[in-house]
Amino acid sequence: MTSYRAIIADDHAIVRNSLAGILAEIGSVEVVAEAENGLETIALVRQHSPDLLLLDAAMPLARGVQVYGEVRRWSPDTRVIVVTGFTSTAMLADWLAAGVDGLFLKSAKPEEMRNGFAQVLAGGKYVAEDVAQKLAAAPEREELTDREREVLSLIAAGHQNVAIGEQLFISPKTVEKHRASLMAKLGVNSVSGLLTLALREGLLDEHRQL
Repeated sequence: MTSYRAIIADDHAIVRNSLAGILAEIGSVEVVAEAENGLETIALVRQHSPDLLLLDAAMPLARGVQVYGEVRRWSPDTRVIVVTGFTSTAMLADWLAAGVDGLFLKSAKPEEMRNGFAQVLAGGKYVAEDVAQKLAAAPEREELTDREREVLSLIAAGHQNVAIGEQLFISPKTVEKHRASLMAKLGVNSVSGLLTLALREGLLDEHRQL
Protein backbone atom coordinates (compact mmCIF):
# COMPACT_ATOMS: atom_id res chain seq x y z
CA MET A 1 0.00 0.00 0.00
CA THR A 2 1.28 3.45 -0.92
CA SER A 3 2.06 5.68 2.06
CA TYR A 4 1.75 9.45 2.04
CA ARG A 5 3.23 12.31 4.05
CA ALA A 6 1.08 15.31 4.90
CA ILE A 7 1.36 18.75 6.49
CA ILE A 8 -1.63 20.49 8.07
CA ALA A 9 -1.58 24.29 8.12
CA ASP A 10 -4.19 26.19 10.13
CA ASP A 11 -3.89 28.76 12.90
CA HIS A 12 -6.46 26.96 15.07
CA ALA A 13 -5.34 23.82 16.89
CA ILE A 14 -8.88 22.41 17.02
CA VAL A 15 -9.08 22.53 13.22
CA ARG A 16 -5.67 20.90 12.82
CA ASN A 17 -6.70 18.12 15.20
CA SER A 18 -9.94 17.52 13.31
CA LEU A 19 -8.16 17.35 9.96
CA ALA A 20 -5.52 15.02 11.39
CA GLY A 21 -8.30 12.73 12.56
CA ILE A 22 -9.82 12.63 9.09
CA LEU A 23 -6.45 11.81 7.51
CA ALA A 24 -5.97 9.03 10.07
CA GLU A 25 -9.23 7.46 8.90
CA ILE A 26 -7.88 7.27 5.35
CA GLY A 27 -4.94 5.18 6.52
CA SER A 28 -1.40 5.18 5.13
CA VAL A 29 -1.16 8.96 5.70
CA GLU A 30 1.45 10.26 8.13
CA VAL A 31 1.14 13.85 9.36
CA VAL A 32 4.80 14.85 9.43
CA ALA A 33 4.26 18.44 10.62
CA GLU A 34 1.68 21.05 11.56
CA ALA A 35 1.90 24.81 10.99
CA GLU A 36 -0.01 27.67 12.59
CA ASN A 37 1.08 30.53 10.32
CA GLY A 38 2.00 31.13 6.71
CA LEU A 39 5.76 31.49 7.11
CA GLU A 40 5.98 28.31 9.15
CA THR A 41 4.00 26.51 6.47
CA ILE A 42 6.44 27.54 3.76
CA ALA A 43 9.44 26.49 5.85
CA LEU A 44 7.95 23.09 6.67
CA VAL A 45 7.01 22.40 3.06
CA ARG A 46 10.57 23.21 1.99
CA GLN A 47 11.89 20.88 4.69
CA HIS A 48 9.59 17.91 4.12
CA SER A 49 8.31 18.17 0.51
CA PRO A 50 5.08 16.43 1.57
CA ASP A 51 2.72 14.57 -0.71
CA LEU A 52 -0.19 16.61 0.63
CA LEU A 53 -0.70 20.03 2.19
CA LEU A 54 -4.00 20.92 3.86
CA LEU A 55 -3.95 24.71 3.73
CA ASP A 56 -6.09 27.28 5.50
CA ALA A 57 -6.88 30.19 3.20
CA ALA A 58 -6.04 32.87 5.77
CA MET A 59 -3.33 32.56 8.40
CA PRO A 60 -1.05 35.05 10.18
CA LEU A 61 2.25 36.25 8.68
CA ALA A 62 1.61 35.23 5.06
CA ARG A 63 -1.57 35.23 2.98
CA GLY A 64 -2.83 32.00 1.52
CA VAL A 65 -1.98 33.00 -2.04
CA GLN A 66 1.61 33.75 -1.01
CA VAL A 67 1.92 30.39 0.73
CA TYR A 68 0.45 28.60 -2.26
CA GLY A 69 2.88 30.28 -4.63
CA GLU A 70 5.87 29.31 -2.48
CA VAL A 71 4.65 25.73 -2.18
CA ARG A 72 4.41 25.45 -5.95
CA ARG A 73 7.90 26.94 -6.21
CA TRP A 74 9.68 24.74 -3.66
CA SER A 75 7.64 21.54 -3.81
CA PRO A 76 5.75 21.41 -7.13
CA ASP A 77 4.66 17.79 -6.65
CA THR A 78 2.87 18.52 -3.38
CA ARG A 79 -0.89 18.20 -3.72
CA VAL A 80 -2.61 21.22 -2.15
CA ILE A 81 -6.10 21.15 -0.67
CA VAL A 82 -7.49 24.43 0.62
CA VAL A 83 -9.84 24.17 3.60
CA THR A 84 -11.36 27.58 4.25
CA GLY A 85 -13.91 29.31 6.42
CA PHE A 86 -14.46 32.02 3.80
CA THR A 87 -17.62 31.56 1.74
CA SER A 88 -17.18 34.40 -0.76
CA THR A 89 -17.82 33.04 -4.24
CA ALA A 90 -15.16 35.39 -5.61
CA MET A 91 -12.52 33.93 -3.31
CA LEU A 92 -13.58 30.35 -3.99
CA ALA A 93 -13.47 30.95 -7.73
CA ASP A 94 -10.02 32.52 -7.39
CA TRP A 95 -8.71 29.43 -5.60
CA LEU A 96 -9.96 27.14 -8.35
CA ALA A 97 -8.45 29.42 -10.97
CA ALA A 98 -5.14 29.28 -9.09
CA GLY A 99 -5.07 25.52 -9.67
CA VAL A 100 -5.48 23.98 -6.22
CA ASP A 101 -6.08 20.23 -6.17
CA GLY A 102 -8.97 20.36 -3.73
CA LEU A 103 -11.25 22.97 -2.20
CA PHE A 104 -13.44 22.57 0.89
CA LEU A 105 -15.31 24.78 3.30
CA LYS A 106 -14.57 24.03 6.94
CA SER A 107 -18.25 23.22 7.35
CA ALA A 108 -17.98 20.23 4.98
CA LYS A 109 -18.96 16.86 6.39
CA PRO A 110 -16.02 14.73 7.62
CA GLU A 111 -17.07 11.86 5.37
CA GLU A 112 -16.89 14.05 2.28
CA MET A 113 -13.53 15.43 3.39
CA ARG A 114 -12.18 11.91 3.87
CA ASN A 115 -13.33 10.79 0.43
CA GLY A 116 -12.14 14.00 -1.23
CA PHE A 117 -8.73 13.93 0.46
CA ALA A 118 -8.26 10.32 -0.66
CA GLN A 119 -9.21 11.21 -4.23
CA VAL A 120 -6.64 14.02 -4.32
CA LEU A 121 -3.94 11.77 -2.87
CA ALA A 122 -4.70 9.30 -5.66
CA GLY A 123 -3.92 12.00 -8.21
CA GLY A 124 -7.36 13.47 -8.82
CA LYS A 125 -8.99 16.78 -8.00
CA TYR A 126 -11.97 17.43 -5.76
CA VAL A 127 -14.32 20.36 -5.23
CA ALA A 128 -16.63 19.94 -2.25
CA GLU A 129 -20.33 19.78 -2.98
CA ASP A 130 -21.20 22.95 -1.05
CA VAL A 131 -18.44 24.87 -2.85
CA ALA A 132 -19.70 23.68 -6.23
CA GLN A 133 -23.26 24.68 -5.32
CA LYS A 134 -22.19 28.17 -4.24
CA LEU A 135 -20.27 28.73 -7.44
CA ALA A 136 -23.08 27.39 -9.61
CA ALA A 137 -25.64 29.64 -7.91
CA ALA A 138 -23.51 32.77 -8.09
CA PRO A 139 -24.73 35.26 -10.70
CA GLU A 140 -22.29 36.05 -13.46
CA ARG A 141 -20.72 39.44 -12.94
CA GLU A 142 -18.73 41.56 -15.33
CA GLU A 143 -15.08 41.63 -14.29
CA LEU A 144 -13.72 44.80 -12.72
CA THR A 145 -10.80 46.45 -14.46
CA ASP A 146 -7.52 47.06 -12.63
CA ARG A 147 -8.31 50.78 -12.57
CA GLU A 148 -11.76 50.14 -11.11
CA ARG A 149 -10.18 48.03 -8.37
CA GLU A 150 -7.77 50.86 -7.59
CA VAL A 151 -10.63 53.35 -7.35
CA LEU A 152 -12.62 50.93 -5.20
CA SER A 153 -9.73 50.50 -2.77
CA LEU A 154 -9.31 54.27 -2.45
CA ILE A 155 -13.05 54.77 -1.91
CA ALA A 156 -12.85 52.17 0.84
CA ALA A 157 -9.97 54.13 2.39
CA GLY A 158 -12.29 57.14 2.64
CA HIS A 159 -10.90 59.28 -0.18
CA GLN A 160 -13.09 61.61 -2.21
CA ASN A 161 -12.97 62.00 -5.99
CA VAL A 162 -10.41 64.83 -6.02
CA ALA A 163 -7.98 62.96 -3.76
CA ILE A 164 -8.45 59.73 -5.73
CA GLY A 165 -7.77 61.58 -8.96
CA GLU A 166 -4.57 63.07 -7.55
CA GLN A 167 -3.28 59.67 -6.47
CA LEU A 168 -4.12 57.98 -9.77
CA PHE A 169 -3.26 60.98 -11.98
CA ILE A 170 -6.74 61.16 -13.47
CA SER A 171 -9.42 63.85 -13.33
CA PRO A 172 -12.22 63.87 -10.73
CA LYS A 173 -14.66 63.48 -13.62
CA THR A 174 -12.92 60.27 -14.68
CA VAL A 175 -13.02 59.05 -11.08
CA GLU A 176 -16.77 59.65 -11.04
CA LYS A 177 -17.14 57.60 -14.23
CA HIS A 178 -15.25 54.72 -12.61
CA ARG A 179 -17.42 55.04 -9.50
CA ALA A 180 -20.58 54.85 -11.62
CA SER A 181 -19.21 51.86 -13.54
CA LEU A 182 -18.43 50.06 -10.28
CA MET A 183 -21.95 50.55 -9.00
CA ALA A 184 -23.46 49.40 -12.29
CA LYS A 185 -21.32 46.27 -12.49
CA LEU A 186 -21.94 45.34 -8.87
CA GLY A 187 -25.63 46.19 -8.91
CA VAL A 188 -25.63 48.71 -6.06
CA ASN A 189 -26.74 52.34 -5.86
CA SER A 190 -24.82 53.76 -2.91
CA VAL A 191 -21.27 53.93 -1.61
CA SER A 192 -22.24 52.02 1.53
CA GLY A 193 -23.77 49.27 -0.58
CA LEU A 194 -20.70 49.24 -2.80
CA LEU A 195 -18.32 48.81 0.13
CA THR A 196 -20.49 46.23 1.89
CA LEU A 197 -20.61 44.04 -1.21
CA ALA A 198 -16.91 44.57 -1.97
CA LEU A 199 -15.90 43.43 1.50
CA ARG A 200 -18.24 40.45 1.44
CA GLU A 201 -17.05 39.30 -1.97
CA GLY A 202 -13.34 39.94 -1.37
CA LEU A 203 -13.04 42.58 -4.07
CA LEU A 204 -10.75 44.87 -2.11
CA ASP A 205 -7.09 43.97 -2.61
CA GLU A 206 -6.19 44.47 1.03
CA HIS A 207 -9.06 42.23 2.11
CA ARG A 208 -8.55 39.38 -0.36
CA GLN A 209 -7.61 36.34 1.70
CA LEU A 210 -6.50 33.76 -0.85
